[in-house]
Amino acid sequence: MIKEQKGQSLVEFALLVPLLLLLICGIFDLGRLLFAYSSLNMTTQEAVRLGGLGRSDAEIMAYAKNHVRVGDSSGLNVTITPWEWEPTRKPGQDVTVTIAYSLPLITPVMKQIIPAPVLSANSTIRME
Repeated sequence: MIKEQKGQSLVEFALLVPLLLLLICGIFDLGRLLFAYSSLNMTTQEAVRLGGLGRSDAEIMAYAKNHVRVGDSSGLNVTITPWEWEPTRKPGQDVTVTIAYSLPLITPVMKQIIPAPVLSANSTIRME
């Protein structure tokens, strides 16, 4: 009787390993998404603070691209409202910075099913 059950655990292991690996990769992807979202929020708050102090759009965009921790910052989309050259951007007005980033998933099966999520964060501050 014991002889007949020797391969049972090996078959069960072979059937469960792919599901276990998929679960672990999914947890890893979720952690990456949460970390990237947190990084976008913190970077947006610091970048809008620069805008509130009267810095130029180029300085704000450079700060955002250099300080966000999402991997490849070339896919980062930084939007500043109102634009620097608009006459409404003066002390007492609000400045809004929005940062968006498309984070590719690494889980093989999920990549095929779900498109890369676009993470976005924005923050507003009054100019001094």
